[in-house]
Amino acid sequence: MSEMITADLVDLDLSADTKEAAARALAERMVAQGRVTDLDGFLADVAAREAQMPTGLDGGIGIPHCRSEYVTEPSLAFGRSAEGVDFGAPDGPADLIFLIAAPAGADDAGADDAHLTILSALARQLMNAEFTSALRSVGDAESAAALIRGDEPEAGSEAAAGSAGSTDSVATSAAASADAATGTTSPAPASGDAPPFRIVAVTSCPTGIAHTYMAAEALENAGREAGVDLVVEPQGSAGFTRLDPAVIAAADAVIFAHDVPVREKERFAGKPTVDVGVKAGINRPAELITEVRGKAERGEVSGGSAPTPVERGGEAGEGYGSMLRKWLMSGVSYMVPFVAAGGLLIALGFAIGGYEIKSAPSVMQHFVWTQTDSWAALMFQIGAVAFGFLVPVLAGYIAYGMADRPGLVPGFVGGMIASTINAGFLGGLAAGLIAGGVVLAIQKVKIPKAVRGIMPVVVIPLISTAIVGFLMFVVIGKPIASAQKGMTDWLNGLSGSNAVLLGALLGLMMCFDLGGPVNKVAYTFATAGIAVSNPSDSAMKIMAAVMAAGMVPPLAMALATTVRGKLFTETERENGKAAWVLGASFISEGAIPFAAADPLRVIPSSMVGGAITGSLSMAFGATLRAPHGGIFVVPLIGHAFLYLIAIAVGMCVTAALVVVLKGMRKQPVGSTAPGAPEDMAAPAAETKQPVAA
Repeated sequence: MSEMITADLVDLDLSADTKEAAARALAERMVAQGRVTDLDGFLADVAAREAQMPTGLDGGIGIPHCRSEYVTEPSLAFGRSAEGVDFGAPDGPADLIFLIAAPAGADDAGADDAHLTILSALARQLMNAEFTSALRSVGDAESAAALIRGDEPEAGSEAAAGSAGSTDSVATSAAASADAATGTTSPAPASGDAPPFRIVAVTSCPTGIAHTYMAAEALENAGREAGVDLVVEPQGSAGFTRLDPAVIAAADAVIFAHDVPVREKERFAGKPTVDVGVKAGINRPAELITEVRGKAERGEVSGGSAPTPVERGGEAGEGYGSMLRKWLMSGVSYMVPFVAAGGLLIALGFAIGGYEIKSAPSVMQHFVWTQTDSWAALMFQIGAVAFGFLVPVLAGYIAYGMADRPGLVPGFVGGMIASTINAGFLGGLAAGLIAGGVVLAIQKVKIPKAVRGIMPVVVIPLISTAIVGFLMFVVIGKPIASAQKGMTDWLNGLSGSNAVLLGALLGLMMCFDLGGPVNKVAYTFATAGIAVSNPSDSAMKIMAAVMAAGMVPPLAMALATTVRGKLFTETERENGKAAWVLGASFISEGAIPFAAADPLRVIPSSMVGGAITGSLSMAFGATLRAPHGGIFVVPLIGHAFLYLIAIAVGMCVTAALVVVLKGMRKQPVGSTAPGAPEDMAAPAAETKQPVAA
């Protein structure tokens, strides 16, 4: 810690009224010390991390942090605010603000891991009320830096007086953090002859620096107070060591406090589980322990690896609509690769062998190595098989998003039934939701301890599959199939102004959140229409409009940074170069860095351009059989020249709007941090799959 914070990195009279201003003030100290090479680039990384989840903590603490390529060495800056700064904590503004800067990589991995271990020690110390009280009372920057470093204060010094009550300095708690990183801790002794209740926990956050270890510390403290044996495996940036399998096997329950996927989740199969975000582990650890003990007493077990917060049902108190969106996005994100692979293979088959290739005999019966038609038939038939998985995969992973692994079997079976009875995409949605609901209901039933081990692999799949199969075959299958046919007939009947309006709507949706749920709804709607061996002309027009609109935002940002580079930071100009390739490849995520830094100008401009492109594509009658590929599948596009004109028009309109809006700003670039309060709003980009999103 001695190399990470000095008196020059301490501001005991921090004057800032927003979290962006506070981060800038502390980051400027890092720049002055040569620890950060690009102020705006670093602040953009801080803002991007903040957009994932607020970094305010209960107790008046703000801990903005990120890993950035602009950081030369792990550094920590501390600011104390008299008025307080809002970092999104439930209990109000923060007066103690720590800005943690970690390099994106290090030549000496061991040194980097050591620094991150010390950073985790700071995170743990922030759970110590005596430590934070001493920081609030310390009177000079040198003493504050020494207190944070854990230096031994001289007798009679202010640092000594301020830290007299603290029994665990940051430096000495580094050893505890190192132990936590290896998944070891000292359990509370059992009282009497009865063994204590045993809990294993996993904590993790997107950056793996602060919240991971703060949640671990909070859970360990709460476990000691509750008299339970609680062992935590923090999965942080410095790596992690797996808990001893014997410890997991002996545990009575599991707590997951995480915002990124838990690694090797299957290790915790078949135990009562509470699955929450990492901040719940920090803010209410005692409640989590009580909750998981209650589940164990009732015999409620999970299939093991609880889904991530993006895939699972959501946090306590979250609305049903939000949970439903996460479940559906889980299914869609797993379905999209099948769409891309199958659709592109089918499109290549048509391009090489013509549309009559769909009538070719099976390549098992006839395949000539030297004939292009045989290769075209092979591609088409492989693609058709891949397309056959779309509905089952959609249903299976919707159920997985709701109930984890036990939902896969009934979900896949229900999805296959939907395909068999021609219930299509709508049938897959229904089958997945029903399968997940049935599994969740079964898991709530109190089960004798003797049969808990076979529940995830025998009992739950058997009962849930039988129920889902009955409902899909006998009860709801036929009505859904009729609804699917009605929707298909409506699409086939679209023409004229109706088609143009639909294209504009799809363009708005594709550009609204650049990979979020609204974007995914439009993309899934389009791919569902072509996910058949003989799609209608209307379905192929819809697919063309969706892909064209999705290409507009990154291409427009690339064009804007080229023609008016002075309106953008150096980092944004570099991102603009990559956006040319990303946009041409139909990867809308290329525009996310721009939207994160300036959403009020970038997103509306993108929506206007996307709507124009979508409506022009429909008006021109452009068609597309492939679900992905960008300009690389132009030979497969009907009316390709007009299609490219539609994309160019939308790109120019968006770029022009962004340039005009940015040029109207009162302050020049660099006077405020990227993502300043008037501009900052986290874009709804929940998935990271580089597909039409």
